[in-house]
Amino acid sequence: MRTSLCVKAACLTGLLALAGCSSSVTAPEKYSGFLKNYSGLQETKSPSGKTILRWVDPGFKSSNYDKLIYNPLTYYPVPKPTTQLGAQTLDKILVYANQQLKASAEKRIQLVSKPGPRTLIFHGAITGVDSSKQGLQFYEVIPVAMIVAGTEAATGHRTMETNLYFEGELVDSSTNKVVMKVVRKGEGKTVSNENTPITVDSLKSVIDDMATDASMFEVK
Repeated sequence: MRTSLCVKAACLTGLLALAGCSSSVTAPEKYSGFLKNYSGLQETKSPSGKTILRWVDPGFKSSNYDKLIYNPLTYYPVPKPTTQLGAQTLDKILVYANQQLKASAEKRIQLVSKPGPRTLIFHGAITGVDSSKQGLQFYEVIPVAMIVAGTEAATGHRTMETNLYFEGELVDSSTNKVVMKVVRKGEGKTVSNENTPITVDSLKSVIDDMATDASMFEVK
């Protein structure tokens, strides 16, 4: 009987642990203020299958535009380097993100420098890079493993998830009207613990997914 109760307790704890895992979309408290208006955002799937938040003007059609003014990505707000995420790494992440997104845009639309007919303006920012302790895996949720996992978390040896947050919009250059808004969160590679440095390689897959989606998105 006691064994049965222990198993039930372990299973319940497992469900609670899994329920507490980080969300795949940006929580409202993580909105940076880069976008002037966050209303209308709805959870949807990107072309590559990632869950994102997006709003598209009902009258927007990709076919109405054939030029784009690409404003380079920035950080918003300006991040403060840490021992886990240094200034050089922050610079390299931004350079890589701009390289990938710009190259992706060039594949599908002509890049220009001046507003005009059939022209969109891109504004975007990396609004956060962080790490958080991974939720307990279900196979760890047994009494002994719970003690071990708890000790690891307390001593800073718990595996950490890396996350990159992005916010962006497209503006019609003729009307200065926002026609699309996107807020997304991407999970990169895990790092061993909170003392392990986050590198560009940790987040490359997140940036690559963003670039892929930019090249594939279409509203007819």
